[in-house]
Amino acid sequence: MKFKKLNYILLASTCLLSGCSKYLDKEPDLRASINDVDKVKRLVTSAYPANNYLEMAEMYSDNVEDKGVGELLEPVPSLYKWEDIIEKKDDTPTAYWNACYSAIAAANHALDAIEKHDFDETVLVYKGEALVARAYAHFMLVSFFAKVYDTQQGAANDSPGVPYVTAVETKVIVPYERGTVQAVYEQIQQDLEEGLALLEANKGDWKAPKYHFTPAAAHAFAARFYLFKGDWKQVVDHANKVFPEGNFAGKLMPFNSKFKDTEKKIVLENFARAEQPYNLLVGETSSAYARLYKSRYGMGTDVHRDIYNATTAAGARFYNFNLTYGPPHYTTYLWNEFFYLTNAAANTGYAMLMVPMLTTDEVLLNRAEAYAELGNTTASIADLDLFASNRIEGYDSDRHAVTVNKSKKFFQVTDEKEALIQTILQFKQIGFMSMGLRWFDIIRRKITVKHNLIANNDEETIVELKPEDPRRVFQIPQETKLSGVEPNPR
Repeated sequence: MKFKKLNYILLASTCLLSGCSKYLDKEPDLRASINDVDKVKRLVTSAYPANNYLEMAEMYSDNVEDKGVGELLEPVPSLYKWEDIIEKKDDTPTAYWNACYSAIAAANHALDAIEKHDFDETVLVYKGEALVARAYAHFMLVSFFAKVYDTQQGAANDSPGVPYVTAVETKVIVPYERGTVQAVYEQIQQDLEEGLALLEANKGDWKAPKYHFTPAAAHAFAARFYLFKGDWKQVVDHANKVFPEGNFAGKLMPFNSKFKDTEKKIVLENFARAEQPYNLLVGETSSAYARLYKSRYGMGTDVHRDIYNATTAAGARFYNFNLTYGPPHYTTYLWNEFFYLTNAAANTGYAMLMVPMLTTDEVLLNRAEAYAELGNTTASIADLDLFASNRIEGYDSDRHAVTVNKSKKFFQVTDEKEALIQTILQFKQIGFMSMGLRWFDIIRRKITVKHNLIANNDEETIVELKPEDPRRVFQIPQETKLSGVEPNPR
């Protein structure tokens, strides 16, 4: 589904975005006034990032390796080596930064129109959507471009955050302050809670609900947000509101059932579709991520064997949907690129990718982690078992049930909570391979990332990205200096 930008939308985030000269003090003549609820509704469809973070998050993580052979197309090599990237093309940090602030600008224009006009109460659900979308985009920005939120009691979280933009901009250059991570989180929470309340109290008339923050999607985002914040009870509460009675049975990715029994090409074509019950929020993004299957850096023989298809703490490996283009090139074979034509005669355009931004599987494992942190071992294991039952081929509760003792032995730890957390992290790494979510766990749990580098003489070295390494925070785009936004230290 293609959501085109409406010609009356001024997607201005000034110099937080690229191309500052595009934005003028005066409204463009072709931009109509946002003077009715339907226009607000259509405007909010642009309040979602039109680029994705998959390539940058995966290449920074331990889901990839240097295969020694393969394509060397940027930005993959630079991302793999944790180098700052100046380029603005798709799948770069700058592209994602710009996309998030474009989404924020659209949300702000919608909220500004609601504030200025006396619309009827049917607009309230779209106000709620705009607030949650604004919160989501800022959360993703602060997660990639600032230090991770410290959940330790008494932590100040006073390191630089990202500019939290709440006003419509009409000037070419606007000064911004980054504020602190703590301040950004407080503003995210305020927008999220206010927006969620409006979504739940009002009914939206969305033709394609999975492309919008419905109450279910908003609760899924809230569960992720509070996981980062370490507010475990809130994680559980919001996860339980995604479905009635918190029941996720029959709503997870059917890897060991429907996917297993379906032709690979059909799964590829349908994995990211909004019709899938496991997809809670789907976004259309400009991205060439699906083309990386022959890249030198990616899923190689070692990752494919030792992580993706390794035995889990449940006692068996997960059934995974994967494909090889000839060793050492492997792929999860889940990403289906489509080409958006801008000129049919010249056959030119750009690569697009539908991306599940929030899924039931992530919510379930976030809840399992929160239960473990709260000391509710029984509930945590129940969630882990449900996940395993959808992933292990020939799942048998007698042989494959998750237990504390099995996890302790598997990970060689003695602490009950630590054993469960390690099981959850393993399930998430394998279960969400190529989906960009491993990076979130790496920064939250302070996991050291190791990458191998193979020289021309085949000599292999190992480099590390440790928890306090400043490169774990992506660099802010250079042009933001014009607005007084300081870069991250290096």
